[in-house]
Amino acid sequence: MADSKVWFITGCSKGFGRIWAEAALERGDKVAATARDASTLAPLAEKHGDAVLALALDVRDMEADYAAVREAHERFGRLDVVVNNAGYGLFGTIEEVGAEQAREQIETNVFGALWVTKAALPILREQRSGHIIQVSSIGGITAFPGIGLYHASKWALEALSQSLSVEVAEFGIHVTLIEPQGYSTDWAGPSAVQSEPISAYEPVREARARRVASLKSPGDPEATGPAILKLVDAERPPLRCFFGADAFDTVRPDYEARLANWEAWDWLAQEAHGER
Repeated sequence: MADSKVWFITGCSKGFGRIWAEAALERGDKVAATARDASTLAPLAEKHGDAVLALALDVRDMEADYAAVREAHERFGRLDVVVNNAGYGLFGTIEEVGAEQAREQIETNVFGALWVTKAALPILREQRSGHIIQVSSIGGITAFPGIGLYHASKWALEALSQSLSVEVAEFGIHVTLIEPQGYSTDWAGPSAVQSEPISAYEPVREARARRVASLKSPGDPEATGPAILKLVDAERPPLRCFFGADAFDTVRPDYEARLANWEAWDWLAQEAHGER
């Protein structure tokens, strides 16, 4: 068995965050679990006792993020795995999304992960070890109509995490972007936000609904528990890792099309370079 680890996980009220916290605790690890409503974490604390530090946290609050990470470090003496899982989906075309909705999406999905990451980095650097897990999405590397701001948030998370992975490698810190496909969580349910619809975009919504309906059955969230343990125990964890059997086949045509497009227009790229 791998050495016991200390985890800091955001968004543990349900879904992936809750499943991963349970998986870690069941094997004897310690977990600082956060949620906006700390009462949702009571069953974890009741079942696992001192192995759990339950914290109320809205990741949009930078000062609260730093305080929560500090409290977890003080309680357990180290941090081994930092999981930025808190986030939600914003549904609406680019024209439909309101300004405040757009800001809140970025504040939660990008800045929330950024503040927690920045709070943890001095601790991990001093330890010269640690693993930062950023919960991205298949929507972090491709994009579909009707959820553009959500995609924007995850693409931003992908970029900052790739840069981060190079910056911190010499300190023994690993960074992994988990990119799940559709799972049977409530990501698109009550926790999602829907913009005010504009009737002109009904065909776009109908096409998206048909595409979703054509997909295979969603992944089983419980299956990600053992998977996350294997990921954090890997000696050389990857920068990116899909979760879901259909993710690679979904994304591959997009990337093949990108390469073909760049190659087809490389003549213009060369011309735009100017005289060599």
